[in-house]
Amino acid sequence: MLKMKFHKVAAVVVLVGFAAWMGTGQFSSVGSAASTAEQPKTEAKPEQAEQKASLRIVKVVTPPRSEHARAIRISGVTEADKRAVLATRVAGIISELPVKQGDHVKIGDIVLMLDAEEKISAVENARQLKGQRKAELDAAERLAKTGNLAKLQLDSARSALALASSQLDAAESELARKEVKAPFDGVIDRVPVELGSAVPLGGEVATILSLDPVIARGEVSERDLGYLKIGDKANVRLVSGQIVQGTIRYISRDASAATRTFRVEIAIPNGDGAIPAGMTAEITLSAKPADAVMLPRSVVTLGNKGDLGIRAVDKDNKVAFFPIDLVDDTPMGLVLAGIPVDARVIVAGQELVTEGDVVQPIMADPQEIKKLVGGDATAGTL
Repeated sequence: MLKMKFHKVAAVVVLVGFAAWMGTGQFSSVGSAASTAEQPKTEAKPEQAEQKASLRIVKVVTPPRSEHARAIRISGVTEADKRAVLATRVAGIISELPVKQGDHVKIGDIVLMLDAEEKISAVENARQLKGQRKAELDAAERLAKTGNLAKLQLDSARSALALASSQLDAAESELARKEVKAPFDGVIDRVPVELGSAVPLGGEVATILSLDPVIARGEVSERDLGYLKIGDKANVRLVSGQIVQGTIRYISRDASAATRTFRVEIAIPNGDGAIPAGMTAEITLSAKPADAVMLPRSVVTLGNKGDLGIRAVDKDNKVAFFPIDLVDDTPMGLVLAGIPVDARVIVAGQELVTEGDVVQPIMADPQEIKKLVGGDATAGTL
């Protein structure tokens, strides 16, 4: 009986103690509280690792900067510096034709002479008449000095000489109309007439060209006009493959109404006449140098607004978009301006991210850059 009572008493004590513990609300021990306090730290590490693992990896480069002359490429054609179609001022028969196609002539050289026998005779007669009138005036002046000739007769002698001089000038002018002379130094490009043939008034008899310098003409857009000035250098690649250098000598200030482009002329030295007029040419105009970088073509992408640019990673590993200014397009890559100095340009993965994304950047190695540019040596410059 005593033993049973003891068990009952022990059970009541345990029950009362448990009730008291439940009433305090303290359900954890010191060790478990510490582990609970430390739990956020131990759980944060896996979350951070998982978040980092979920970031998209992109390859980036920090390209070196350099001063690069802006290249503006346009299509064009070569032209003669001067071109003249020579024509007759009177009708007649060709009596002299001292030039042929391809001949070089100097200014004032006779290109063609029409039959002018009567004109030559008229000039000779007028010259003799003028000499006679001059002798008569000299005699009249001597007589007038001695008082043996009236003043009225002296005035008549002077008028006769003046009339004879006018007649000689008219005869010489008429004879000059029978001649066709070179208006400038050049080469005879075309002679459509033959010796002895008849030509009408204003008939074409020859075409003369001045090819030193030869001119390369093209049209630049209104966007590029501000980068050019007279005296800038230009490279001209002819359809034959020959590359020559010239200088901008003229920039039009009036745009074409149809194309909104401006005419540009490049003067190219051509002392030997090797460059003909009318040849297709590719003109590369070199404007003022700009601070730029060289990058593979594949890095260029479209922004949210549809403009061309590149994506880069900032110091917080966030993606940013920078519009570009194309300075030059070379076989080794694109030369671009408008990129900040500290920009880490994304060269792989730029199409898979957008502005504001947080990414995990990895520096691209030279071999990867080589692949992007098609195996060129550009990697050494990036």
